[in-house]
Amino acid sequence: MGAGIAILAALAAVFIFLAIEGVPGLAKPAEFYGDASNFWGYVAPLLFGTILAAVIALIVAVPLAWGIALVVSHYAPKRVATPIAYVIDLLAAVPSVVFGLWGITVLARQLQPGYVWLDENMGWLPFFAGPASGTGRTILTAGLVLAIMILPIITAISREVFSQTPRLHEEAALALGATRWEMIRMAVFPYARSGMVSAVMLGLGRALGETMAVAMVLSAGGGISLNLISSSNPASIASNIASNYKEGTPGKIQVLIATGLVLFLVTFLVNFAARWIVQRGERRLAR
Repeated sequence: MGAGIAILAALAAVFIFLAIEGVPGLAKPAEFYGDASNFWGYVAPLLFGTILAAVIALIVAVPLAWGIALVVSHYAPKRVATPIAYVIDLLAAVPSVVFGLWGITVLARQLQPGYVWLDENMGWLPFFAGPASGTGRTILTAGLVLAIMILPIITAISREVFSQTPRLHEEAALALGATRWEMIRMAVFPYARSGMVSAVMLGLGRALGETMAVAMVLSAGGGISLNLISSSNPASIASNIASNYKEGTPGKIQVLIATGLVLFLVTFLVNFAARWIVQRGERRLAR
C-alpha cells in the first residue's frame, strides 16, 4: 500500500508541476509557436509524429516479441531458450544514445536505397509517396529503432505470463487432441491476455516517451503527413523538448512544458483505456 501511494503521489507531483509550468504556455503570442498561430497548431504535428512513430514500433515489435516469448516458453528446448532469453534481455541494457548512433550510421544508410525503391514502385500509396529521403533519416527509420528498443520489454513480460499458464490447462488441451498451437490459442492466450496487454502498454509508454534515439535518428522538419520515407517528418514531443529546451527563453520553455503536459495526458489516457480493455476481457471470461 505504501509503494502504491508513493507512486500515485509521484504521478500527482509530476502532473502538478506540468500544469503549473505548462498552462501559461497555452496562451503565448504567436511568435512562440514558430510557423503555427497558436499552441494547438504547434503541438498537433508533434503529437502526430509521436503517435505515428510509436504505432510503427508496435506494429513491428509486438508480433516479433510474442513470437520470441512463445518460442522461449513453449517451443525451444531449455538449452536453446535460455541463451535466447538472455540475449533479448541484454537489449534493454543498451543506452538510447547507442541505438540512436546505430540508427544514424547503419540502419538509415542501409534503408535509404529501399526508400528510393518504394518511392519508384509504390509511390501511389500515401505512405511511400516520396520524395525519398537522401539520408534515410525518416519517421519509418525512427519507428524501427523504437521497435528494437521496446522489443525486450514486451518479450520479457510476455514470456513470464506465458510461463505462468497452469500446466494442467495445457495438458488438458493436449489430451483432448489439440495441437500445440491450438493449445496455445485455447489455454495460454486467454490466461495471459491481461499480461500481454500490459506488456504492449509498457512498450507503448517507452516508445511515446523516448527522447534521444528519436532526436538523433529523425530528420524533422514537416507537418502532419502519412509519408513514411520523406525527410519532411514531424518531430516527436519528447525529441522536440530535448532539442529546444537548452536554448529556450522562459516563454518558450513554458510552451515546451505544455507539450510535455499533453504527452503526459495522452499516455495516461492510453493506459487507462488499456486497463479498461483488460478488465472488460476478464469479466467476459468470468461469465
